Amino acid sequence: MNAPADVTLELDDIQRGVLSPRPTPYAATYLVFRLDDRAQGRELMRRASSAATSAADSSSPLGDTWVSVAVTYWGLEALGVPHASLDTFAWEFRQGMAARSRALGDEGASSPQHWEAPLGTRDVHVVLAAVAPDPPRLEAAIDRARPAYERLPGVTAIWRQDCYALPTEKEHFGYRDGVSHPAVEGSGIPGSNELEAPLKCGEFVLGYPDELGGVQTPQPSVLGRNGSYAVFRKLHQKVAEFRRYLRDNSTEAQDEELIAAKIMGRWRSGAPLALAPQHDEPALGADPHRRNTFLYEQDDPTGFTTPGGCHIRRANPRDSSVAGEVRLHRMIRRGAVYGPPLPDGALEDDGVDRGLMFAFIGAHLGRQFEFVQSEWMNDGIFFGGGNTRDPIAGSADGKTGFTIPRRPLRRRLAPLPRFVVTRGGEYCFLPSLSALRWLGDLQG
Repeated sequence: MNAPADVTLELDDIQRGVLSPRPTPYAATYLVFRLDDRAQGRELMRRASSAATSAADSSSPLGDTWVSVAVTYWGLEALGVPHASLDTFAWEFRQGMAARSRALGDEGASSPQHWEAPLGTRDVHVVLAAVAPDPPRLEAAIDRARPAYERLPGVTAIWRQDCYALPTEKEHFGYRDGVSHPAVEGSGIPGSNELEAPLKCGEFVLGYPDELGGVQTPQPSVLGRNGSYAVFRKLHQKVAEFRRYLRDNSTEAQDEELIAAKIMGRWRSGAPLALAPQHDEPALGADPHRRNTFLYEQDDPTGFTTPGGCHIRRANPRDSSVAGEVRLHRMIRRGAVYGPPLPDGALEDDGVDRGLMFAFIGAHLGRQFEFVQSEWMNDGIFFGGGNTRDPIAGSADGKTGFTIPRRPLRRRLAPLPRFVVTRGGEYCFLPSLSALRWLGDLQG
């Protein structure tokens, strides 16, 4: 598009959690705080500016370990940010995720009235996330951050979620996780698809030109610049029901794996159908340089290899000519598993909560996260799929099935139940390190 090139990101002021892909394997923790005292909340921000890791810190003594600090709209309000400044933030952020539930498909069992307390309420003010390659280094990161919030009686820890990597590096449905990551100009971090040109940094970091040449920055600039928006969602996975669906719609074990691949767009190893259309290739799935380097339009425009309605093609249509300007809707996605795995082969739910903590990073909540959720995940019009929804993460109603394009006759699967239930979440702002200090120095 028309954004200028050669923009230099101020990496030493950007939180590392904005740009860095999580390590593999990983351990992670999310901590949520309520600010009951304005002065002590500001002290938390001052301390957090030292605890948070910058994007320039790629040689930490703890390795691929970092701490990120995010603040909700209610948190900024509790800190005393003037309303003239609050009004310059994205309106979706100002409303909060619970208020946007219908647009996001969070209805029925996923509606905010069923969310895990205190998620979705005005008590969620600050979210601290720590990520590390293993539990010992995660605990070390939390220990380093603990002085930021300890001994502040006006700052109350109200929720915690611990996450980890399964030994298989897969999520609970059995698919390899963490496969795709876009390249961001100026970040120095390569993308996972070598065929995708790096995106303008303003798509992910506020205060820089985006793909349209515009610059989005909440005011004052010291608060908005070098920040980003983060979407946190706790998603419960109905693993036994997913397994039963695959079994009931297949003829034998090999067919079951094919259906699983057609629904996702990848074999469970991570190998994409686009590069391994006939059978799984685990070596391909394990190769970060090959497993995500493909496009659709030239070789598979009609979806006979990778169905248009599968999860990965909905979430990122890549070079699709029918999905609009795909680059305007790209996000950085990160998932972290929580809860113990359901034993292999089990087809009945054991009542244990398990799923994913998802984080989506971007500078445009409306045309990135909300657009993808409403137009690509929960609607199929853009690829000719009518009112169909994403088979993995969509807000299925139990009435619409999944169609696998095939010659001479397409294959229709049974109506899809909802396999993923939203347990809560929030829209957050990831301030720059200088913005954290500015928040700490607020007066009045």
